Amino acid sequence: MNQRDTLYINQSGRLIIGGCDAGDLAREFSTPLYVMDEAYIENAAAEMKRALNEVYPDSLIAYASKAFACKAMYGLVSRLGLGADVASGGELYTALSAGFNPKMLYFHGNNKTAPELDEAVKAEIHAVVIDSLDEITALNAAAAAANKKQGVLIRVNPLIEADTHRFIQTACVDSKFGFSIENGAGEAAVKKILAQKNLQFLGIHCHIGSQIFDIEFFTRAVDKMTDFIAALTKSLGVSVRELNMGGGFGVAYTASDTPPAAQEFIRAIAQKLKDCIAQKKIAPPRLIVEPGRSLAAQAGVTLYTVGAVKDIPNVKKYVAVDGGMFENPRYALYNARYEVALALKAHLPAADTVCIAGKCCESGDIIVGETALQKAEKGDLLAVFCTGAYNYSMASNYNRNPIPPVVLCKNGSARYMVKPQTYPDIIARDCDYAPSDKEPLS
Repeated sequence: MNQRDTLYINQSGRLIIGGCDAGDLAREFSTPLYVMDEAYIENAAAEMKRALNEVYPDSLIAYASKAFACKAMYGLVSRLGLGADVASGGELYTALSAGFNPKMLYFHGNNKTAPELDEAVKAEIHAVVIDSLDEITALNAAAAAANKKQGVLIRVNPLIEADTHRFIQTACVDSKFGFSIENGAGEAAVKKILAQKNLQFLGIHCHIGSQIFDIEFFTRAVDKMTDFIAALTKSLGVSVRELNMGGGFGVAYTASDTPPAAQEFIRAIAQKLKDCIAQKKIAPPRLIVEPGRSLAAQAGVTLYTVGAVKDIPNVKKYVAVDGGMFENPRYALYNARYEVALALKAHLPAADTVCIAGKCCESGDIIVGETALQKAEKGDLLAVFCTGAYNYSMASNYNRNPIPPVVLCKNGSARYMVKPQTYPDIIARDCDYAPSDKEPLS
């Protein structure tokens, strides 16, 4: 647990989140419960903006909303003066429903559907980030049908194989994302865009992966991207107005994780861009970076109620909770690690070694594989830290479990960001069985 002014253990050993006692939150909102710390998000955004503007004033922080998206989050992000990227029609619809300025939106995705492209054009968002040649044709047709000219970036692959889990590497040779710089595909895509009457080429985008700890991968990517800008300027005479370097800055899930602070990644990217502009004599593009995890992850804590405690002698001690892979699938997907504590007994020694298990009918339904924990009993309140990113956003109704609510805490006040899902909500779109007239009878 990364203790701070808005997340700490008080003198009674009780967890305080955004000024709210975890026990009070569990009583008022029940468990499992996602809790988000508003002040953390505000402070993180301010530090990132400050770092970027100090080095490279013509810039924008755009929140990567796939990390955690809901109307309240878009409202908060907008209030903080950030843009946002969206990666589906659903994220776009949610952002617009929250009143987000469409001119601050970037639409990503490697296989956007025709309705999604129509929605983006109709909303007059700032830019669609093109990811295939077919998409160029489809987007131009959508813009022509709407009698609009749509701004676009292209996503390029700079072939930076970042040191992270292979499932979240996105710029290696074998990637479903982007146009390769090295084989000429990127330049060919720009040529095709320039030939379209209803598209306006704005710039280039890359995203090298997620949960990256080494700044050098990002500065190498800037070097390759500015080489590409110089090449486009020379070969096509095109103006590259925007350079979007994506996100992927690593965060500390456990004490053994020691990434640089997000603002250090951002500062290094901006400084490298300045250096490359001077060295390569290219026109300065606007710089966009897209933090998601580094804004949301450490803002989140998930609270659970302990149920069964099962000690298998000489094997393992399981502590089961009322959540599971339906509201946090990251262990099952990536073998993700977390720090935990009993939220109302955090002053006691973490003397037990346990496995935190969920309630789903899967042996792989694990939240934390092995961890130190205070001695747990049925009814205890368990806190899992750093769950603000890719937990709610990846939640499901597996085993028909309701997705937990999300509350936002600040200065001792808590209110819903997302209300609790109920059993009637789960079946609301189900249809009753209706036998066919032609169905054979046994």
